[in-house]
Amino acid sequence: MEPQLVPGERRTAHQMVRDSLRRAILDGTLSAGSRLVQADIAARLRVSTTPVREALRDLASEGLIRLDAHRGAVVRETSVYEVREIYLIRRLLEPEAVRLGVDGMEPEVLAALEGLHKALGEAIEPARWVALNREFHRLLNSAAGLDRLAEILNHLDDNAAVYVNLAADAEHRYTVDRHRQRLLEACRQGDSERAAKLVSEHLRQTLDTVERVVVNMR
Repeated sequence: MEPQLVPGERRTAHQMVRDSLRRAILDGTLSAGSRLVQADIAARLRVSTTPVREALRDLASEGLIRLDAHRGAVVRETSVYEVREIYLIRRLLEPEAVRLGVDGMEPEVLAALEGLHKALGEAIEPARWVALNREFHRLLNSAAGLDRLAEILNHLDDNAAVYVNLAADAEHRYTVDRHRQRLLEACRQGDSERAAKLVSEHLRQTLDTVERVVVNMR
């Protein structure tokens, strides 16, 4: 018999399962095409199957997994064509989000970006670097206070994460770190136009890197 949970506990378990699975997908621990068996996940995370089922529905709505009638829940396989479309949309939206965010950036936001940049410079594990880099850009994208726009950009970022993680080798991380340093300088100076231009260049370079990785995998 499944353990009975009060509503507050069920929500907590649901969030824990969702966040654990999302993190494993985004850092590559769960690769594209991996099956997500409810009973196995419940046993591993020591919860009932109810929060697992709820978490899988959330991840499906985010586009990170597919709910297949025959195979159950499967980590979504993103095609290079979808990635190109994602980056096209991001290049239309993200520079504007950054431009608006830099124009009125609060000191505490800039301080948090500085802290993340320092942590990125010290990160050794690729998975930690990827997670911190995503956190840096999410904070930057949310600086304008436009929650709906930030949510759209976060969703697009999640959908491209499967391939971006594959591209995060030492050379790519070095290039991105240098680019982020210039972006941070633009934020310090309040130069919103330069920051927007740098973000657009970063997205183009990342897409180029992802496409090369995909071609080499074939």
